[in-house]
Order: sequence, then C-alpha cells, then structure tokens
Amino acid sequence: MSSNTFGKLFSVTTFGESHGPAIGCVIDGCPPGLAIAAEEFRTDLDRRATGRSRYTSQRHEADDVEILSGVYEGKTTGTPIALLIRNVDQRSKDYGDIASTFRPGHADYTYWQKYGIRDPRGGGRSSARETTMRVAAGVLAKKWLDEHFGIRVRGYVAQIGELTPETFDWSAVEQNPFFWPDSAQMPALESYVNALRKSGDSVGARVNVVAEGVPPGWGEPIYGKLDGELASALMSINAVKGVEVGDGFAAVAQRGSQHRDEMSMEGFASNHAGGILGGISSGQPVTASIVLKPTSSILIPGRSVTLAGEPAEVVTKGRHDPCVGMRATPIAEAMVALVLIDQALRHRAQCGDVGAVAPRIP
Repeated sequence: MSSNTFGKLFSVTTFGESHGPAIGCVIDGCPPGLAIAAEEFRTDLDRRATGRSRYTSQRHEADDVEILSGVYEGKTTGTPIALLIRNVDQRSKDYGDIASTFRPGHADYTYWQKYGIRDPRGGGRSSARETTMRVAAGVLAKKWLDEHFGIRVRGYVAQIGELTPETFDWSAVEQNPFFWPDSAQMPALESYVNALRKSGDSVGARVNVVAEGVPPGWGEPIYGKLDGELASALMSINAVKGVEVGDGFAAVAQRGSQHRDEMSMEGFASNHAGGILGGISSGQPVTASIVLKPTSSILIPGRSVTLAGEPAEVVTKGRHDPCVGMRATPIAEAMVALVLIDQALRHRAQCGDVGAVAPRIP
C-alpha cells in the first residue's frame, strides 16, 4: 500500500492496523530544538480516544506514546521522530462472523478489489484507529506553531444529526464529551445519542476548525493552495464526505456584494473566504468544516454479499460509535495544524526574507 505519507517539508508517515500489535508514525522535517516529552501527547490523545464516555465506542486503549527517535534530552534534534503506540484492547473475535462478508458502507469491498486480501479485524488499515498517530503528530505541529507564531488551532462539533448549537461559547467545548459549544443543550444531546444507541443506529456530524494567528502569505497560487491542501488533508480523515473552507457551499446563495470581504486599514469587514484568498492566507482566521457520515457499523441488519458471491445479511457486532463525529474534533485540529506547519516551513524556505511590500491589514 502506497500513499501513507503526507506533507512536503514536515512529512508524516503512519503505519499499523486497528488490531495489530501497534500503530505508529515517523515525522520527518520537524525543526530542531522543540521541547517535547511523552506526557505532552496525553491531552489530545485522550480527547480523541474511545471509551472515555458512554457515548463512544467502549474500546479502552492506553494510548501511551513511546518516542523511539528524533528527541534528545527532551528536545527534537531535526532527525526523523518515530512514535509508537501499542494496541492493548483488541477484540478480534468480534469480527469473525464478517471475515468472508463485505460490510455495507465500509471499505471491505474496495480493499478486496484493490489488494485481493484484507484484514477484517476492525477494518485493519481503514480503521479510524490510524488517526491516533495523526493526532500525536499534530501535538508537535500545534506546539511549534504556537511558539513561533502564536497560532491557536481549535475545533468544535457544529451539528449532530438535526441538532445545532443555539449559542456559542469556546469555554464550553472542552467541558463535555460532545465538543459542543452550548452547555445548555447537554440534556437534549444526551437523550438524542442515547436514543440512537438503543435503536442500534447512527448519525452524521459536522465539525468546524478555526486557526487564529495565521500570518498572511502562506500557501501557493496554484497547486500548493493552502485551502486545497487543507481540503485534501481533511478529506483523508475516515468517514469525511465533505469539506468546506470559509462559507463553503453557502456561497451558492450569496451575492458577490455580500461574499467579498471588503478591506480598510482597520481590518477586513468579514471573513466569508475563510482566511484564504487565491490559495494564500490573508491573515484572518483560517476556517474549515468537515461533514462525517453516519458510521455503517450498526446493529440494524443490512444486505450484502459474501466473498463467494452469495447474498448475506450483516449485523455489525462489537464496540462502535453512534456518531463518529464526536471524536473527530482533535483529528481535524491535527490535520489543520499539520498542513499549517508544512506551509510555514515551505514559506520560510522560499519567501522567508521577503519584507512587507504593502501595508498589512490587521
């Protein structure tokens, strides 16, 4: 399998399967001198992890990071950083009944068509377990971006099924298992997700990410567009079926007089473009959204076929999320941060000595 690496100057290669002995990544191009310790990965990995609330899959993984290389006396050396997390709570027997059957809505059929072999245990390489290492790599990216530019990358769940926040408070996002910005809606959300679990069904979600403090000038005009690379990185997350930058598809109903972000020396009047113009950051907050499909691992029987071409009925057993979007916030944050650090290093390499040729709008 190729294409397990993303990024040009700050590149991340992930490896491992959901039910293998371990998952890991190799980060190449991380600048030297960044202080990092294994315990610094804990917060974001816990935010992504299963089994932390009754509203997610009950798989319990310790997610303890082992730093194998690239760090000496607590600082990055500029050489490849290898990170490893051992899997400790696999229940491969849950997948014994579907080893010879394609689960509808999963990558089983397409993996079989491409490789002629697949690992049925938890989806193998197609499992969202792989995103654990993206989050780990994102910890390094977030810290470097903050220390060098004061950039803050954070996200929240903006919709679960039919429910949307009625108010917005950043401080509420980390105080509940839904990454939800409206604490008053917790009882309604809990009832909604509990009903989903009991019915054996699932639902989709929308996650928004905001990167504040991104300076103007990052990104390329054509093939290395900042928004293009954000879209690619975010679309690579499991279950993502749509990406928007700025107003995204809402622009269909807008007028040009409304959508354009007018400027003055006091600043931009709006940010419909999501902080990116012509593929290059404008200095405004960079905003992006993803839509995640309902998980197909549900208890409601579905029609499919076997490897022998016979009809079959599939009921997915095991431990699964009624809404995978609830754990996607730290993953989306990580992917945005990884794109930004790569773009920062590329900008520094070519244009780092270019001075401001026009007044900078605050």
